[in-house]
Amino acid sequence: MRFDQLGLAPELLKALAEKGYLEPTPIQARAIPLVLAGQDLMGGAQTGTGKTAAFTLPLLQRILPFASPSPSPARHPVRVLMLAPTRELAIQVHESVKTYSKYVPLRSCCAFGGVDIKPQIAEIRCGVEVLVATPGRLLDLVEQKCLNFGSVQALVLDEADRMLDMGFVPDVTRIINMLPKQRQSLLFSATFSEEIKKLADTMLRHPVLIEVARRNTVSETITHRVHPVAADAKRALLVKLLKSAEFNQVLVFTRTKLETNKLARELQRAGIAADSIHGDKTQQDRLKALEAFKDGSTLVLVATDVAARGLDIDELPHVINFELPRTPEDYIHRIGRTGRAGKPGTAISLVSASEVAYLAEIEKLIRIQVEQVVVPGYEPEYDYTYPPGDKHGHRRRPPLSPPPALAAPHDDRSSGRGDKSGGGKSGGRARASHIAADGFDFSKPYECAEPPPIAALDGDDKTSARHEHPHKPRRQVAALLGGLGRK
Repeated sequence: MRFDQLGLAPELLKALAEKGYLEPTPIQARAIPLVLAGQDLMGGAQTGTGKTAAFTLPLLQRILPFASPSPSPARHPVRVLMLAPTRELAIQVHESVKTYSKYVPLRSCCAFGGVDIKPQIAEIRCGVEVLVATPGRLLDLVEQKCLNFGSVQALVLDEADRMLDMGFVPDVTRIINMLPKQRQSLLFSATFSEEIKKLADTMLRHPVLIEVARRNTVSETITHRVHPVAADAKRALLVKLLKSAEFNQVLVFTRTKLETNKLARELQRAGIAADSIHGDKTQQDRLKALEAFKDGSTLVLVATDVAARGLDIDELPHVINFELPRTPEDYIHRIGRTGRAGKPGTAISLVSASEVAYLAEIEKLIRIQVEQVVVPGYEPEYDYTYPPGDKHGHRRRPPLSPPPALAAPHDDRSSGRGDKSGGGKSGGRARASHIAADGFDFSKPYECAEPPPIAALDGDDKTSARHEHPHKPRRQVAALLGGLGRK
């Protein structure tokens, strides 16, 4: 099937042809006719399958009759509202809108937080038919009284599962209640859950469900590989990999913003062109880092999960998980940055002994047993065990080797018991180990070198007092306590 068989307008087909898109992906082939027919849609597809174009193209065509070259804002009310969970995803969706509407007189705008709201207000007041926004910034614009939703014909909720994860459902619900009841609603998500279905029930009317892949699956064009490695050797192994000829553009994921900055600096010190992107960076810095990565001036982009969704980088060949995510679903979104639109990609994970349980959960979710390759010189910890032996096995740490001075008492005690039971050769060896440098034998009960002084007694009582109870057994105590002497 070709795009020109889906009933799209010539202006849209021209824009598609310029991008080299001739054949639709499965989600596009199924969704576009339904959206053109005015159906509410609940679309599920693994990331990187082209679901952005699946709703952008048909919605642009549906509002084409209202397109106007007039400069009057009144001729350009908001007709399509697209909500995205992150700034990066909103920018990506807006770029798609601008690309496909290149040859039609439709205006669009992207609104997101982290930047000055005044330019966004000014642009919206000039009139836009398509508004792409994050929920929080959209509500800010509503409070500024610069928006009128009376002409909205369609609502798109993209990455609905991410909306749920980030706690945007109350904001989304509030926005939905502001919109006209008579509208077309589309919900797209890489994964579905019962919570997502509940949200769909509040915004969709008799939706058509489209799933072009199993839930929580990954693209078949992605090659997965694991390098078992000790936690303290991860950075050295990462540098080795990045300096090999195989890697020319790499997105590296960490768990925390602190680790992201630290790792990027260490890569720079190793002579690798690297930068970082995370939520604490300003929007300008994030866009600058992303553009440098896209144009090839930056080899490595180190990111938190904020970049796992919404980044659209043409033919990104490699994704490396420096640290595995704590939830297996995030693994799907991370590696979904590569292997997009049928292109090949490689997802590499550096896994220490403490992360084996996370790896097992990921494999269970994606139903793939990932190849594990140990790089010589970068072996994992001694207790790296796959699959994990028990549910807490991934939390074990290799113990430090005990100093000889601490190891000796344990051996002495066991040898001492053997000496008491009869000795033999082993007893002789044990006895020798009890002899200190000054000749003191720790295996014997403690005795004073000289008897303690006693009070003078008359006659024979002196002798009897000194040798009272000659056959009374001496009390044995722990050797290292120094003994208690005689009573």
